[in-house]
Amino acid sequence: MWVKERYRFARMAAPLDGRERMIREIVLDTETTGLDPNDGHRLVELGCVELVNHLRTGRDFHSYINPERDMPEDARRVHGLGGDFLKGFPVFTEVVDAFLEFIGDAPLLIHNAKFDVAFLNAELARCGRPVLAPNRATCTLIMAQKRFPGAPASLDALCRRFGVDNSVRTKHGAIVDSELLAEVYLHLLGGRQVGLELAVPTRRGLLVGTGPVAPRPPRPHTPSEAELAAHAAFVAKLEDPVWLH
Repeated sequence: MWVKERYRFARMAAPLDGRERMIREIVLDTETTGLDPNDGHRLVELGCVELVNHLRTGRDFHSYINPERDMPEDARRVHGLGGDFLKGFPVFTEVVDAFLEFIGDAPLLIHNAKFDVAFLNAELARCGRPVLAPNRATCTLIMAQKRFPGAPASLDALCRRFGVDNSVRTKHGAIVDSELLAEVYLHLLGGRQVGLELAVPTRRGLLVGTGPVAPRPPRPHTPSEAELAAHAAFVAKLEDPVWLH
């Protein structure tokens, strides 16, 4: 296990305690030196968050990566990672085994999956590993565009739509964006019960159906004398009213 400051494999060793039969998914995000791996651009950060039955388990994978090249200024402004900072971290070949072990054969959830998968496959091919299958990743950007046609579908826009607190996201960051996307993904699927509490519904702070409830006094329905007089005056103005038959 590589041990270095600001480089971590968080809670990776713990088994799933029998949860292998449940739905396991990996939310994934990357940061890079540019837009196209075919132009020589490389990964500089990789972040993954584990979900079981669509909910976070607390297991995650995060690594900064030495791209073995310079950092263009345009990219540095996006994620804030400079070349001098990244020189102290391992290259992709040194983290690939731990990364592949963490994701296993789980489906991947990626915002703008085409971009991230292209970079991952370029890195995997470079070190002689099998590339990710085209259908391995679900694109949450496409999910959002289908659900909200014509509406902004960036991660920030979806956080605002669903009320997900993204105040920690001052710049793009692979692990932070993966954590936010895990919350957004749950909302894209239809949301969850508030607080994830499988409790009896409540009303005015009292549990419903947990004990006897005092009956409410009946409301008065008999018309007053003034209401009866007003009704009689109204009927007198009608021609052949049904009330007189």
